[in-house]
Amino acid sequence: MTSFEQRRQDFGERLRRFREEAGMTGRELASALGWPHSKISKLENGKQTAEDSDVTQWLDALGAPDSSVRQMLDELAELRISKAAWRAQLRAGHRARQQQSFDREHAAARIRNVEFGVVPGLLQTADYARAVFRTQAELLQVPDSDIEASVRVRMQRQQVLYQGKDIEIIVSQHALRHPVAAPDAMLGQLDRLVSAVDIPGLRFGVLPEFRRLPNITMNGFTMLDDLVQVEHVSAELSIDDPDQVAIYHRLMDRLWQVACEGDDARAILQQLAAEYRHQTEG
Repeated sequence: MTSFEQRRQDFGERLRRFREEAGMTGRELASALGWPHSKISKLENGKQTAEDSDVTQWLDALGAPDSSVRQMLDELAELRISKAAWRAQLRAGHRARQQQSFDREHAAARIRNVEFGVVPGLLQTADYARAVFRTQAELLQVPDSDIEASVRVRMQRQQVLYQGKDIEIIVSQHALRHPVAAPDAMLGQLDRLVSAVDIPGLRFGVLPEFRRLPNITMNGFTMLDDLVQVEHVSAELSIDDPDQVAIYHRLMDRLWQVACEGDDARAILQQLAAEYRHQTEG
């Protein structure tokens, strides 16, 4: 269990104590709030991260004083910060974080991923992944001594592509025009993406340049069943609120309406490869 998961469990236990001290059962509180009982259970057992509105409604229904509401909201804000910081997650290097992704992806039945600035990890080559880890370590000033071990785990993660799961991956053409690695490494990466077009069971697409997107999308994201992970420069946001998760599923559906697949995706990748090949020959 991570330190964040332990803190979320402790926060849920605090919510439970407020309810018990008010003399209400979980089902009674759910009825008062108009929530499914399962939401009460998930929050109290630390299986779901509360929203500010959840805490406010919970404590208001129990008649808790304003001072308790403010204190719990402050604790929730600290909880989110403890979860998000990349430097905290990567303090010991990248390998442990890659292993966490390995475990989550192999446990998930459905994976949906879109990236606008980088090749998705499940489709990265070793050279590309190595460059990603190195630049991230430099920016965040975290150890880079385990980069080779991290690359190996990232390659092992890709086994999930061949296990019959429901997997969808979209990458922006924009991400492929900005090289993370040297031109020859980018050529190898594009060849890997061309092969991804034909992986059985994988739905792979490219968002072409100059095509209007259905929504303004600031960041890429990954959905593992009912968990959404959004990576920012210095932090990672995890979302498990059902209403918010539904928004990300809806956005992914809309992005597929403008993504190129099959031969159209392959043509874009081959054109990009020709441009990188020209650089290596120049």
